[in-house]
Amino acid sequence: MNDITVDSTEHRRVLAVMAHPDDAEFACVGTLVRLARAGWEVHIATVAVGDCGTTTESPEAIAARRAEEAKRSATLIGATYHCLDERDGFVVYDKPTLRKCVDLFRRVAPRVVFTHAAEDYMMDHVMTSLLCRAASFLYAAPNASTLPLLPGSQVPHLYYCDPVEGVDSLGRLVEPTTYVDVSAVLEEKAGMLACHASQREWLRAHHGTDEYLDAMRRHVRMRGRQTAVEAAEAFVQHRGHAYPRDDLLVELFGSQP
Repeated sequence: MNDITVDSTEHRRVLAVMAHPDDAEFACVGTLVRLARAGWEVHIATVAVGDCGTTTESPEAIAARRAEEAKRSATLIGATYHCLDERDGFVVYDKPTLRKCVDLFRRVAPRVVFTHAAEDYMMDHVMTSLLCRAASFLYAAPNASTLPLLPGSQVPHLYYCDPVEGVDSLGRLVEPTTYVDVSAVLEEKAGMLACHASQREWLRAHHGTDEYLDAMRRHVRMRGRQTAVEAAEAFVQHRGHAYPRDDLLVELFGSQP
């Protein structure tokens, strides 16, 4: 889509675009930890602010609290947090929101991108997936944004994260194309998820157990059993026209931590 080239050993930027604060920690942050340890520049973005993640606080108060939690989590691995400032439950695929997403991609120029599954249990996730897919394809076109085109801007490797419970919106099991062993970084993943104290406290009060962390551990251990490791994150790679078809995560990590 453009004539800018860059040494692949230098173009090591990864962007996770998720709907809400804490979504990345559930879905792909173990892989982000491993990429950060390998020297990659990590960016975590949310489309929405998390203003509906409470039953007791005002939208403004919980949004501010969740932004701080997201920043604190990202800081643990030296990542940068971004937010597109949409509202929970009202994430839509429209021109203004797509513009925000394209500009985010323009500022980061990622080589690897993670987002929600194309079919997930709630529409904020589905819309975020569509926005991310569109922006990943479009952003490197010189005329797509007024922001400068950075070296390395190109159609990235795009991976869809596991939907909640590993099933799509109709309850069908998702078959991953890619597994990343996160056994050695499971405690780091749990620590980053625990930074989202507002959500952990709510679920702890509601369930009477630490369901927030327990659910994450159950899921990565389930995926781990499928690939003979203790814990794994699973993805489906987007391999449509113009997208890379080599599995970069497998090339980087194989099946070893």
